[in-house]
Amino acid sequence: MKVTERLDKILAHAGFGTRREIKEQVKRGQVTVNGKIVKDSGLQVKPALDSILVDGERVEYREHVYLMLHKPPGYVSATEDTRDRTVLELLGEEYAHFDLFPVGRLDKDTEGLLLLTNDGKLAHQLLSPRKHVPKLYYAEVSGFVTEEDRVAFQQGVELDDGYRTLPAELIIEQAEQPESGKLSRIRLTLHEGKFHQVKRMFQSVGKKVVYLKRLSMGSLELDESLKPGEYRELTELEMEGLRTS
Repeated sequence: MKVTERLDKILAHAGFGTRREIKEQVKRGQVTVNGKIVKDSGLQVKPALDSILVDGERVEYREHVYLMLHKPPGYVSATEDTRDRTVLELLGEEYAHFDLFPVGRLDKDTEGLLLLTNDGKLAHQLLSPRKHVPKLYYAEVSGFVTEEDRVAFQQGVELDDGYRTLPAELIIEQAEQPESGKLSRIRLTLHEGKFHQVKRMFQSVGKKVVYLKRLSMGSLELDESLKPGEYRELTELEMEGLRTS
């Protein structure tokens, strides 16, 4: 946490309104710092030490927020987009001032676990290619997924751009014979995050992913009680696990 921070930013993060609304509250003398009425919404204060009250209500400042979102299909993993709806549009107004962003991305038609935060340090830690943080996916695949595919994925496959993937763990939960016309159900653990990687890996062995869902990222597992589009803040235990990933 920074030693000092602008008063209006602290109040916005705490949910007391927009910067403009907060400026008006300060002008009306509704805000005190260490028992004294302040008139400057840009005043630098120490959120960890100073006592800040708005109409007598104590301000609890949080610098960082961590949300687990069950991303639904149809939304893009971005903070803004000119064509599609973004995952940030699923959040309530109480999180509007935290400048949240998705950690990594899921394709528009993919659902599952997506972490949203404003903690750039943690995001970098989870996304760093040197960390090889594992990501587990469930997929339904058109085509008969075989033991040969499992071995190929374990050795790394060549994608359409010539890139050879890192070894990945493929678990075949159910594989129907080709004549059945049914889908193969699999779980795949990746240790990297290339563009459309799961789909492109199956494409490299002549298969097509028709449904994809991310189940976990590092130690963080999707809360299956969350319906697509729902979210919640991470627990202390989940946060501890992420920091040691």
